[in-house]
Amino acid sequence: MIEAACHCGNITITTEKILDSVTSCNCSMCYRIGALWAYYTSDQVVIKQNSNISVYQWGNKIREYHSCSICGCTTHYTQKRDDGSNRVAMNTRMVKLEHFKAANIKYFDGANTFKYV
Repeated sequence: MIEAACHCGNITITTEKILDSVTSCNCSMCYRIGALWAYYTSDQVVIKQNSNISVYQWGNKIREYHSCSICGCTTHYTQKRDDGSNRVAMNTRMVKLEHFKAANIKYFDGANTFKYV
């Protein structure tokens, strides 16, 4: 079992699936957050929160970035995909290092080409 949690523990995300790669994106949002994303479908994770969270959308508003209203950590984003599936991108910076230290980092150019580089 993998658990991601914000600094104060207000938001937790659990999953049983360990991935062999994570994504680093350089778009204006991800660059500022410094996230390394692991992508799941909504049925592969359990998200719990103890108190209010902050949800941020921008641009075409297809993604909702979820952050803790107490400590400020961005734990995940959610997105309805074109194929109808619901994606949850978990920020692996909120997970104990040993769970993803062997994962390959894939680099996504979200700022310009919208392709993996």
